[in-house]
Amino acid sequence: MLSCDSPELMLSCDSLECESLEQLVSPWEVSAKEGGKIDYNKLIDKFGCQRIEESLTDRVESLTDGEPHVFLRRGVFFSHQDFNEILDAYEGGEMFYLYTGREASSQALHIGDLIPLMFTKYLQEAFGVPVVVQLRDDGDCSLSDEENRRRAQDSAKDIIACGFDVTNTFIFSDLSYIGGAFYKNMVKIGQCVTVNKARGIFGFSDEDCLSKYCFPPVQASPSFPSSFPHLFSGMDKLRCLIPCAIDQDPYFR
Repeated sequence: MLSCDSPELMLSCDSLECESLEQLVSPWEVSAKEGGKIDYNKLIDKFGCQRIEESLTDRVESLTDGEPHVFLRRGVFFSHQDFNEILDAYEGGEMFYLYTGREASSQALHIGDLIPLMFTKYLQEAFGVPVVVQLRDDGDCSLSDEENRRRAQDSAKDIIACGFDVTNTFIFSDLSYIGGAFYKNMVKIGQCVTVNKARGIFGFSDEDCLSKYCFPPVQASPSFPSSFPHLFSGMDKLRCLIPCAIDQDPYFR
Protein backbone atom coordinates (compact mmCIF):
# COMPACT_ATOMS: atom_id res chain seq x y z
CA MET A 1 0.00 0.00 0.00
CA LEU A 2 1.25 3.49 -0.86
CA SER A 3 -0.10 6.35 1.25
CA CYS A 4 -0.53 9.88 -0.01
CA ASP A 5 -0.96 13.32 1.47
CA SER A 6 -4.12 14.58 -0.20
CA PRO A 7 -6.75 17.19 0.72
CA GLU A 8 -9.00 14.27 1.72
CA LEU A 9 -6.34 12.60 3.85
CA MET A 10 -7.88 10.77 6.82
CA LEU A 11 -5.40 8.57 8.60
CA SER A 12 -5.45 5.42 10.68
CA CYS A 13 -3.69 2.31 11.93
CA ASP A 14 -5.33 -0.06 14.40
CA SER A 15 -8.36 2.21 14.21
CA LEU A 16 -9.76 4.61 11.66
CA GLU A 17 -10.83 6.74 14.59
CA CYS A 18 -7.42 8.08 15.68
CA GLU A 19 -7.69 10.80 18.27
CA SER A 20 -5.27 12.65 20.54
CA LEU A 21 -5.09 16.02 22.22
CA GLU A 22 -3.38 17.43 19.15
CA GLN A 23 -5.36 15.99 16.25
CA LEU A 24 -8.43 14.02 15.22
CA VAL A 25 -8.29 11.95 12.05
CA SER A 26 -11.15 9.70 10.94
CA PRO A 27 -12.92 8.84 7.67
CA TRP A 28 -15.36 11.67 8.34
CA GLU A 29 -13.36 14.38 10.08
CA VAL A 30 -9.83 15.77 10.03
CA SER A 31 -8.85 18.46 12.50
CA ALA A 32 -5.82 19.65 14.43
CA LYS A 33 -5.64 21.55 17.71
CA GLU A 34 -6.29 25.25 17.25
CA GLY A 35 -6.24 24.96 13.47
CA GLY A 36 -2.73 23.49 13.36
CA LYS A 37 -1.32 21.02 10.85
CA ILE A 38 -1.61 17.24 10.90
CA ASP A 39 1.61 15.61 12.14
CA TYR A 40 2.20 12.97 9.48
CA ASN A 41 5.35 11.61 11.12
CA LYS A 42 3.36 10.86 14.26
CA LEU A 43 0.67 9.15 12.21
CA ILE A 44 3.21 6.99 10.38
CA ASP A 45 4.57 5.81 13.73
CA LYS A 46 1.06 5.24 15.10
CA PHE A 47 -0.05 3.26 12.07
CA GLY A 48 3.10 1.14 11.79
CA CYS A 49 3.82 2.24 8.22
CA GLN A 50 7.24 2.89 6.71
CA ARG A 51 8.29 6.22 5.29
CA ILE A 52 9.23 6.21 1.61
CA GLU A 53 12.96 6.92 1.73
CA GLU A 54 15.13 8.18 -1.11
CA SER A 55 16.64 4.71 -1.50
CA LEU A 56 13.21 3.29 -2.33
CA THR A 57 12.57 6.04 -4.86
CA ASP A 58 15.97 5.35 -6.43
CA ARG A 59 15.05 1.69 -6.71
CA VAL A 60 11.84 2.56 -8.57
CA GLU A 61 13.92 4.62 -10.99
CA SER A 62 16.32 1.72 -11.52
CA LEU A 63 13.58 -0.84 -12.15
CA THR A 64 11.52 1.34 -14.49
CA ASP A 65 14.39 3.04 -16.36
CA GLY A 66 12.70 6.39 -15.87
CA GLU A 67 12.48 9.31 -13.50
CA PRO A 68 10.10 8.59 -10.60
CA HIS A 69 6.83 10.50 -10.55
CA VAL A 70 6.92 13.95 -9.00
CA PHE A 71 4.53 12.70 -6.30
CA LEU A 72 7.28 10.32 -5.17
CA ARG A 73 10.14 12.81 -5.51
CA ARG A 74 8.32 15.50 -3.54
CA GLY A 75 6.85 13.25 -0.86
CA VAL A 76 3.17 13.56 -1.77
CA PHE A 77 3.15 9.78 -1.44
CA PHE A 78 5.11 9.51 1.77
CA SER A 79 4.59 6.08 3.37
CA HIS A 80 4.02 2.47 2.43
CA GLN A 81 3.26 -1.06 3.55
CA ASP A 82 5.45 -3.74 1.92
CA PHE A 83 6.20 -1.81 -1.28
CA ASN A 84 9.71 -3.23 -1.09
CA GLU A 85 8.22 -6.74 -1.37
CA ILE A 86 6.39 -5.73 -4.54
CA LEU A 87 9.66 -4.43 -5.99
CA ASP A 88 11.52 -7.61 -4.94
CA ALA A 89 8.93 -9.74 -6.72
CA TYR A 90 8.94 -7.52 -9.81
CA GLU A 91 12.73 -7.63 -9.98
CA GLY A 92 12.48 -11.43 -9.84
CA GLY A 93 10.19 -11.49 -12.85
CA GLU A 94 6.81 -11.59 -11.08
CA MET A 95 4.01 -9.23 -12.01
CA PHE A 96 1.45 -7.47 -9.81
CA TYR A 97 -1.72 -5.47 -10.33
CA LEU A 98 -2.93 -2.08 -9.15
CA TYR A 99 -6.21 -1.33 -7.42
CA THR A 100 -7.84 2.05 -6.92
CA GLY A 101 -11.39 3.34 -6.73
CA ARG A 102 -13.76 6.20 -6.16
CA GLU A 103 -17.00 6.86 -4.36
CA ALA A 104 -19.21 9.07 -6.53
CA SER A 105 -19.97 11.48 -3.70
CA SER A 106 -19.47 14.60 -5.82
CA GLN A 107 -20.49 15.68 -9.30
CA ALA A 108 -16.93 15.66 -10.68
CA LEU A 109 -13.40 14.66 -9.77
CA HIS A 110 -11.51 17.08 -7.54
CA ILE A 111 -7.80 17.19 -6.71
CA GLY A 112 -8.19 14.74 -3.83
CA ASP A 113 -9.61 12.20 -6.31
CA LEU A 114 -7.06 12.94 -9.02
CA ILE A 115 -3.88 12.47 -6.95
CA PRO A 116 -4.22 8.68 -6.50
CA LEU A 117 -5.60 8.27 -10.03
CA MET A 118 -2.70 10.18 -11.61
CA PHE A 119 -0.19 8.21 -9.58
CA THR A 120 -1.86 4.88 -10.38
CA LYS A 121 -1.73 5.76 -14.07
CA TYR A 122 2.00 6.46 -13.73
CA LEU A 123 2.60 3.11 -12.01
CA GLN A 124 0.66 1.28 -14.71
CA GLU A 125 2.75 2.91 -17.40
CA ALA A 126 6.08 2.52 -15.59
CA PHE A 127 5.66 -1.14 -14.61
CA GLY A 128 3.35 -2.29 -17.42
CA VAL A 129 0.78 -3.84 -15.08
CA PRO A 130 -3.04 -4.10 -15.08
CA VAL A 131 -5.32 -1.81 -13.09
CA VAL A 132 -8.72 -2.49 -11.53
CA VAL A 133 -10.90 0.50 -10.60
CA GLN A 134 -13.86 0.18 -8.24
CA LEU A 135 -16.76 2.60 -8.66
CA ARG A 136 -18.91 2.85 -5.54
CA ASP A 137 -22.39 3.31 -6.92
CA ASP A 138 -23.69 1.71 -3.71
CA GLY A 139 -22.02 4.06 -1.25
CA ASP A 140 -24.00 7.26 -0.69
CA CYS A 141 -27.20 6.53 1.23
CA SER A 142 -28.34 10.15 0.83
CA LEU A 143 -28.69 9.76 -2.95
CA SER A 144 -31.16 7.77 -5.00
CA ASP A 145 -30.03 4.63 -6.80
CA GLU A 146 -30.41 6.45 -10.10
CA GLU A 147 -28.23 9.37 -8.97
CA ASN A 148 -25.55 7.06 -7.58
CA ARG A 149 -25.51 5.19 -10.86
CA ARG A 150 -25.34 8.38 -12.93
CA ARG A 151 -22.46 9.75 -10.88
CA ALA A 152 -20.58 6.47 -11.20
CA GLN A 153 -20.95 6.58 -14.99
CA ASP A 154 -19.69 10.16 -15.07
CA SER A 155 -16.77 9.17 -12.83
CA ALA A 156 -15.85 6.38 -15.25
CA LYS A 157 -15.55 8.92 -18.07
CA ASP A 158 -13.35 11.18 -15.93
CA ILE A 159 -11.15 8.25 -14.90
CA ILE A 160 -10.72 7.12 -18.50
CA ALA A 161 -9.68 10.69 -19.36
CA CYS A 162 -6.74 10.36 -16.93
CA GLY A 163 -5.02 8.32 -19.62
CA PHE A 164 -5.11 4.73 -18.38
CA ASP A 165 -4.19 1.98 -20.84
CA VAL A 166 -7.63 0.88 -22.07
CA THR A 167 -6.29 -2.57 -22.95
CA ASN A 168 -5.00 -3.14 -19.41
CA THR A 169 -7.64 -1.46 -17.21
CA PHE A 170 -10.87 -2.87 -15.77
CA ILE A 171 -13.39 -0.36 -14.39
CA PHE A 172 -16.36 -1.86 -12.59
CA SER A 173 -19.31 -0.63 -10.56
CA ASP A 174 -20.28 -2.45 -7.38
CA LEU A 175 -23.95 -2.84 -8.33
CA SER A 176 -23.12 -4.25 -11.76
CA TYR A 177 -20.20 -6.53 -10.94
CA ILE A 178 -20.47 -7.93 -7.41
CA GLY A 179 -21.35 -11.62 -7.38
CA GLY A 180 -19.69 -14.98 -7.93
CA ALA A 181 -16.03 -15.11 -6.90
CA PHE A 182 -16.08 -11.49 -5.74
CA TYR A 183 -18.98 -12.13 -3.38
CA LYS A 184 -17.30 -15.32 -2.16
CA ASN A 185 -14.33 -13.23 -0.99
CA MET A 186 -16.69 -10.74 0.65
CA VAL A 187 -18.25 -13.56 2.64
CA LYS A 188 -14.84 -14.88 3.72
CA ILE A 189 -13.72 -11.42 4.87
CA GLY A 190 -17.00 -10.83 6.70
CA GLN A 191 -16.58 -14.09 8.59
CA CYS A 192 -13.17 -12.95 9.89
CA VAL A 193 -14.34 -9.74 11.59
CA THR A 194 -16.79 -9.44 14.49
CA VAL A 195 -19.10 -6.44 14.93
CA ASN A 196 -17.16 -5.49 18.05
CA LYS A 197 -13.90 -5.51 16.10
CA ALA A 198 -15.43 -3.50 13.26
CA ARG A 199 -16.59 -0.86 15.74
CA GLY A 200 -13.07 -0.61 17.11
CA ILE A 201 -11.50 -0.37 13.67
CA PHE A 202 -13.92 2.00 11.97
CA GLY A 203 -15.62 3.83 14.82
CA PHE A 204 -19.13 2.66 13.90
CA SER A 205 -21.97 3.71 16.18
CA ASP A 206 -25.54 2.57 16.82
CA GLU A 207 -26.78 5.46 14.66
CA ASP A 208 -24.93 4.28 11.53
CA CYS A 209 -26.94 2.46 8.86
CA LEU A 210 -26.35 -1.25 8.34
CA SER A 211 -24.83 -0.71 4.89
CA LYS A 212 -21.95 1.15 6.53
CA TYR A 213 -21.14 -1.93 8.59
CA CYS A 214 -21.36 -4.12 5.48
CA PHE A 215 -19.09 -2.08 3.25
CA PRO A 216 -15.53 -2.98 4.44
CA PRO A 217 -15.59 -6.42 2.72
CA VAL A 218 -16.76 -4.71 -0.48
CA GLN A 219 -13.71 -2.43 -0.53
CA ALA A 220 -11.28 -5.11 0.63
CA SER A 221 -12.25 -7.81 -1.87
CA PRO A 222 -10.66 -6.23 -4.99
CA SER A 223 -7.24 -6.63 -3.32
CA PHE A 224 -7.58 -10.39 -3.91
CA PRO A 225 -6.96 -11.45 -7.53
CA SER A 226 -9.46 -14.30 -7.15
CA SER A 227 -12.18 -11.62 -7.16
CA PHE A 228 -11.48 -11.21 -10.90
CA PRO A 229 -11.37 -14.72 -12.41
CA HIS A 230 -11.82 -13.32 -15.93
CA LEU A 231 -8.61 -11.30 -15.46
CA PHE A 232 -6.43 -13.40 -13.17
CA SER A 233 -7.56 -17.01 -13.53
CA GLY A 234 -5.15 -19.34 -11.75
CA MET A 235 -3.16 -16.40 -10.34
CA ASP A 236 -4.43 -16.41 -6.76
CA LYS A 237 -1.02 -15.44 -5.36
CA LEU A 238 -0.68 -12.34 -7.54
CA ARG A 239 0.27 -9.32 -5.45
CA CYS A 240 -1.83 -6.16 -5.38
CA LEU A 241 -0.49 -2.61 -4.95
CA ILE A 242 -2.96 0.00 -3.71
CA PRO A 243 -2.09 3.72 -4.04
CA CYS A 244 -4.39 5.56 -1.62
CA ALA A 245 -4.71 7.94 1.29
CA ILE A 246 -3.49 6.35 4.50
CA ASP A 247 -6.97 6.25 6.06
CA GLN A 248 -7.70 3.26 3.83
CA ASP A 249 -5.07 1.11 5.59
CA PRO A 250 -7.46 -0.86 7.88
CA TYR A 251 -9.52 -2.05 4.91
CA PHE A 252 -6.52 -4.01 3.65
CA ARG A 253 -4.35 -4.79 6.65
